[in-house]
Amino acid sequence: MATINTKNIHRSNLLLGHAYGIDFVYDEMLLTGPGDSGEAVAKAVAEDKSMAENPIKPGEGPSKEERDNGFYEVLFAGSNGDGKTVSVSVRGDKDPGYGSTSKMIAESAVCLLLNRDTELRGILTPASGLGSLLIDRLQKNAGLTFQVES
Repeated sequence: MATINTKNIHRSNLLLGHAYGIDFVYDEMLLTGPGDSGEAVAKAVAEDKSMAENPIKPGEGPSKEERDNGFYEVLFAGSNGDGKTVSVSVRGDKDPGYGSTSKMIAESAVCLLLNRDTELRGILTPASGLGSLLIDRLQKNAGLTFQVES
């Protein structure tokens, strides 16, 4: 998702008046683990063409049990020019593609509906248009947890 996320995050930074800094840099990576097993995972990910080929047809995909029992955890790590670092984890309680995403979309819509008084207009990002209001809704209603780790 790096191609989409990078544009979204840089636009958020711009719309938020360079809240992340004017020299802000964003990058994504997937940690696959050490040794031969980590290398095997990295190669499998690099060779995966499932997003391009889309072998899933309507009505296919994970079962209800798989969606309900799915979960994910993402770790965001940041540093500034002074060497200060921060790590924040985001956890979701359902399958990320089918369970959690649909709850995030629904909560974003409700957040937009209930918070029409924002002064920002135009093509916004979730961070610039909804910010902490959306984070609060996601934690309260959508099974997401945001936690500062260090």
